[in-house]
Amino acid sequence: MRTFRPLEPFHGWRRMAVHTWSAPRDPSVYALVELPVANALAYIERARATTGARVTLSHLVLRGVALGIRQNPQLNGIVARGRIMLRDSIDIFMQVMTEGGTDLSGIKIAHADEKSAVDVAREAQQRIDRLRARQDRDVERTKSVLDRLPARLLGRILRAIAYLIYDLDLDLSRLGIVKDTFGSAMITNVGMLGLEAAFAPLVPFSRTPLVVLVGEVQDRVVAEDGQAVVRPMVTLGVTFDHRFMDGFQGGKMAALMRAYVQNPGAFDPLPAAAEIGEPVSSIQ
Repeated sequence: MRTFRPLEPFHGWRRMAVHTWSAPRDPSVYALVELPVANALAYIERARATTGARVTLSHLVLRGVALGIRQNPQLNGIVARGRIMLRDSIDIFMQVMTEGGTDLSGIKIAHADEKSAVDVAREAQQRIDRLRARQDRDVERTKSVLDRLPARLLGRILRAIAYLIYDLDLDLSRLGIVKDTFGSAMITNVGMLGLEAAFAPLVPFSRTPLVVLVGEVQDRVVAEDGQAVVRPMVTLGVTFDHRFMDGFQGGKMAALMRAYVQNPGAFDPLPAAAEIGEPVSSIQ
């Protein structure tokens, strides 16, 4: 009697993941960052009411991460042929659930440190709509190429592609492979799945040294001026590559990200508020 049976259908991200990781030997460091988000939630309501953009907490975190990398540019790089090579721009990848939640894909927001949270939200929504409708040509071309590769060769081919793109700095777009798809950091929202906090692994072939998971917004009891009060809080699960960052840089980056999320209006001012629109409950 057989104990195991193959998962079907087996394609997309699941298929690549199986051929990507081997036994643990990576330089990952994990950290939890807890943030009060009362001001962030109020900012999101004002942003939606005054601009019409569907800003979410994920967009604020993405923007905060981009600003943190800009303050610490040595974090914005890859390891290639035994050296650290720096990227020219700060591009942040947002992971997106597709196929009804059975697969993962995503979009890259280029020059995220130069765009406001409202700009990020507008660009993300347009591109996510195209992605889920399978109208993103670059993503569909790449998926088509990878889905046609034999399973027994997929891991080797992914490593070869990463070597050509990152170590040799080649452009493979003519073959349907987008260069540096994942950028400087990855952001994923697990709060919408009901998870308070989680960590994600570094994806070897992405050469991305930082992954941030946004947990569920929850009311928690915190100490404030010596008193126990209830405040909305969120926990970020951070995984970073120790070859790029240690506790000192991580602390500096977390401080700037915390400052942005706690008071986004100081960094990205909004036009005068007209009226408050959607309720806070839908901004995750």
